[in-house]
Amino acid sequence: MNLLLVAADHNTPINYFPIALQLAIAIGFIAVMMIVSHLLGPKRKTHDKLINFESGIPSVGNARQPMGIKYFLVAILFVLFDVEVIFFYPYAVNFRYFIAQNMGEKIFWEVVLFVAFFLCGFIYIVKKGALEWED
Repeated sequence: MNLLLVAADHNTPINYFPIALQLAIAIGFIAVMMIVSHLLGPKRKTHDKLINFESGIPSVGNARQPMGIKYFLVAILFVLFDVEVIFFYPYAVNFRYFIAQNMGEKIFWEVVLFVAFFLCGFIYIVKKGALEWED
């Protein structure tokens, strides 16, 4: 019993055993489910199942045509700034708690700093011309 108390106080490998065990069980479960579904699943390969299906529209031309990178850049920037908005939610939910604990001003300036970092990133993106369309 004394050994368990010593192990809990220090950062030893035995403290990571539950995490390793859970990870091993999760990986094992995934592997077993994939193997079982592969062995027991139906395997009927017909011509209709093997052709490409694109939203009900017949495929025309080569799918490997070069595409403008601007679309993907705007999508990634949208995700980046959308995640920023997600980080405002905990602040908005806990705003009354911060005020009650007399932490309102400190937290407010931390949020202003957070917004300033993202604003600097947005200004950088605009100056680099990432949002300008050439076509």
